Amino acid sequence: MKRISHWVDGRIIAGKSGRTGPVYNPALGEQVAEVDLASAAEVDLAVETARAAFPAWRATSLARRSEVLFRMREVLDANRKEVAAAVMAEHGKVLSDAEGEVARGLENLEFACGAPYLLRGGHSEQVARGVDVYSVLEPLGVVAGITPFNFPAMVPLWMFSNAIACGNCFVLKPSEKDPSASLLLAVLWKQAGLPDGVLNVIQGDREAVERILAHPDVAAISFVGSTPVARHIYETGTRNGKRVQALGGAKNHMVVLPDADVDMAADAAVSAGYGSAGERCMAISVVVAVGTVADPLVRAIAERIPRVKVGPGDDPSSEMGPLITGEHRQHVAGYLEPDALGEARLVVDGRASVPAGPGFYLGPSLVDHVQPASSVYAEEIFGPVLSVVRVGTYEEALQLVNANPYANGVALFTRDGGAARRFQVDVEVGMVGVNVPIPVPVSYYSFGGWKASLFGDTHMYGPDGVRFFTRTKVVTSRWPDPASSSVDLGFPQNR
Repeated sequence: MKRISHWVDGRIIAGKSGRTGPVYNPALGEQVAEVDLASAAEVDLAVETARAAFPAWRATSLARRSEVLFRMREVLDANRKEVAAAVMAEHGKVLSDAEGEVARGLENLEFACGAPYLLRGGHSEQVARGVDVYSVLEPLGVVAGITPFNFPAMVPLWMFSNAIACGNCFVLKPSEKDPSASLLLAVLWKQAGLPDGVLNVIQGDREAVERILAHPDVAAISFVGSTPVARHIYETGTRNGKRVQALGGAKNHMVVLPDADVDMAADAAVSAGYGSAGERCMAISVVVAVGTVADPLVRAIAERIPRVKVGPGDDPSSEMGPLITGEHRQHVAGYLEPDALGEARLVVDGRASVPAGPGFYLGPSLVDHVQPASSVYAEEIFGPVLSVVRVGTYEEALQLVNANPYANGVALFTRDGGAARRFQVDVEVGMVGVNVPIPVPVSYYSFGGWKASLFGDTHMYGPDGVRFFTRTKVVTSRWPDPASSSVDLGFPQNR
């Protein structure tokens, strides 16, 4: 059985806790590896290693840091297929989705390559006679990232690209469900010339997380996961004096107005609802059909679902892979039971369209006439279940979206520019798409929702990522006028 261990001080080290967890190939439905689960002492070792590496990395010139980042960009680009294959093998997503994940991670690395520009401070000369004021952005020290199973390559790249560029040392605690991609990224960083100890990877479960939250030498924590865990991470981390950004769950709506292109909207709903088996925080969970568009839209989505090829990720014809574990597959399937559906109608039952074999598969499901009080609407499903809520007017649709406790992403489909502009102003959601179903910002903006989808003050990556991983120091200085100096500086005395 393959064993997946930690990465500390530039090398793989075996776990010493005596605890391990299973790693599955979801397409085969079988265990393929064991991952070491760190003890608190092993977390301490990683943090201590990062702390020891910090003074030298913090003193490294911006030019040198940028050189390492550019080299990492080239190394990752050359190995993108290997990283995507590791994601596919342990997460289960199809190869094209895994390659897309790596590509989006690369974009964040490219943004971080601009460290010399991103870390510029400000300067004001002569704010008073002989007084100048300037600001500098300084690294925090040792920072940590706790990342989810659904994007085991991209989300770490969201975090440590900026953190390392800013001069910090990083401790990564990836998901124990698909940990191999994190080790592969660590190896690539070493090949790119990153000094040992600047990046450390600790595999683990809650015990490792709790130690990171409590460790006095961890200055900041970045997290992506479910809302209950995000709330715990934020409350515990801040109580221990840490800077925390914790991205939580989502219940993303796609509002379709009566004037929308039905075929475009149906294509978008299928790709955004069922891509990556619905296991992404930006997946569309709810289609809000306004007025007369409801019947043709539901019909168009239902007609497209049988064309979605469900199968193993290494099959080029597959468009949707399995769920991450058998337990999660059963959890998602539970939302198709009558007590979860309430008064809703199950239009397409994904349980009836799974490929033969032992993998953790669940086909795309479509549920119509969903009521906001039902659990299929109220809870984050994180699987290939698409709900349709019917409303009569734009105002009802807006009220439904704004009343939801999650506010991660939302999309509007319409041909009306006035309605689109009004919606983007009125809607209380952090990321908005107009005729774009998954409005993930490009790397030079920042990613994050509102309300129960974000705990903290800053969004992820981009400019907010630089702000999160630095602190501002303002220097006010006064120097004597050269004309009054007792030292001959070569200036004319009557200057």
